Amino acid sequence: MWTAWVYIMANRRNGAIYIGMTTDLPQRVFQHRSGMVPGFTQKYGCKMLVWFQGFERIIDARAFERRMKKWNRAWKVKRIEEHNPQWRDLYPELASHV
Repeated sequence: MWTAWVYIMANRRNGAIYIGMTTDLPQRVFQHRSGMVPGFTQKYGCKMLVWFQGFERIIDARAFERRMKKWNRAWKVKRIEEHNPQWRDLYPELASHV
């Protein structure tokens, strides 16, 4: 059972990307999609969930999120494309993973 999630939101393929961490992925993605989260995702229209990974421990998710935010863009894009080469919006499929 996953207790925390690291995720990437994007505004389009190869566009702006945002990395976040949460304990309630469906709720958090909904907030981004509806523009309820002020800041980067709202400003750049990052409404597509393009990648996510579950963690058993919150501390591990937080550490991975911090590491990932320091990665260069090419590494982030590679991570997305390894699991989602078309940059599809994964939000509709989210319920089957959580």
